Amino acid sequence: MATGMKASKIFLTAIVLVVLTACSTQKIKQESSTSPLSEDSPALADDILQLSGPNPPLTLMKDKKKLNLVRIMEGGACKNDFQGAKGTFLLYAYPGDIERIKREKGPEIFSEFESKIQTLSTEALQQAINVTNLSEDPFALDADEAQQKLAKQLSENFSTAIIGAINTFEKETTLTIAITAFAPSFIFYQEGCEVLQTDENPDANN
Repeated sequence: MATGMKASKIFLTAIVLVVLTACSTQKIKQESSTSPLSEDSPALADDILQLSGPNPPLTLMKDKKKLNLVRIMEGGACKNDFQGAKGTFLLYAYPGDIERIKREKGPEIFSEFESKIQTLSTEALQQAINVTNLSEDPFALDADEAQQKLAKQLSENFSTAIIGAINTFEKETTLTIAITAFAPSFIFYQEGCEVLQTDENPDANN
């Protein structure tokens, strides 16, 4: 498990929902052979932890709808000066809703959705980090087991933190989405966290 590493300028990247308006998915180097997640979503954390290899599932089931993976996001947060985590987060959306919304409101509406999704994802990630115990587990057999335990805990906390915001988003937009953490991607910091230290200097861009 990587600890004490210095991370630079990591936070949720801008979610360019042009991908959504085109009703396509971001390319992944190799297609995952994992079957779609069950209709019981958002019980997603345990399912994702079972994945082997670097590739997330391209679809999942939610409310009897098949959602497509439309965006892969990177995010990170610090709990304090020493502890934090970064990793990959997956955005899924229902293509039928995308097409309907494009017809009814035009593709421009997705720029508004982009801002909302970025905000709710950022807030949920910070909440999840705040309640996750990032200290070293003295009972873990090795670094791999410690990593898996932390990833499972953070994934579950992220799912809990974001579900209310997703429900509100869906009611407001009529777009069915799921946002879930990809647990195998997580890197945890225990000896120095800088993932939130972006360009806070107001003169940096001058």
